[in-house]
Amino acid sequence: MLITMVNTIKVTVSLDNKILDDLSRVSGRRKTTFAIREAVEFYLKQKKIEKIKLMKGKLKFDRTAEEIRHNGQ
Repeated sequence: MLITMVNTIKVTVSLDNKILDDLSRVSGRRKTTFAIREAVEFYLKQKKIEKIKLMKGKLKFDRTAEEIRHNGQ
C-alpha cells in the first residue's frame, strides 16, 4: 500500500501498549504512525462497505448485473 502524506495534521492519542503491540504485529509495520494510518484507512473502508451494503435492494438499475459484467453483449 502506498501511503502519501498530503494535508496531514499531527494528533496525540493515548492507546494501550498491548493494542499498539498487536497492531504492529498484525500490520507488519514497525513505525507506529504507519500502522495507525493503515488501521484507520482500513476502518474507514469497512464503514463505507457497510453503508453500501445497507443500500441493498434500495437502488434500481437499468441493466442487470450480468449485462453490466458482459458490457451488455
